[in-house]
Amino acid sequence: MADPGKLTTHVLDNATGRPAAGMGIKLFKLDGEVRELLKSVTTNSDGRCDEPLLQGEAFATAIYELEFDVGEYYKGLIVSSNNPEFLGIVPVRFGIGDKNSHYHVPLLVSPFAYSTYRGS
Repeated sequence: MADPGKLTTHVLDNATGRPAAGMGIKLFKLDGEVRELLKSVTTNSDGRCDEPLLQGEAFATAIYELEFDVGEYYKGLIVSSNNPEFLGIVPVRFGIGDKNSHYHVPLLVSPFAYSTYRGS
């Protein structure tokens, strides 16, 4: 039997070379134009969530969006005095097509750039 699927994330701060602790993240499920908020979390000291964002019956084939609150994170570090911040909310929209897979969506971030990929 296949391992049950799950969704995880983590955030690495490329500007400081450390995990992005204390960053707010929201997870939405999309159905056409409808966005349903499923979960709001804050990253731990390792830049990760304390548990998977989705797992078990909640882990379903669908389109999802993670919103990373990069602007507030960097305001807390007093890295930039820009007002408004260059990056505020960073959205990452992705699809889950295999309910038996581990979907890992990391964010690599600095005050002026970001990247993401499907990790393992």
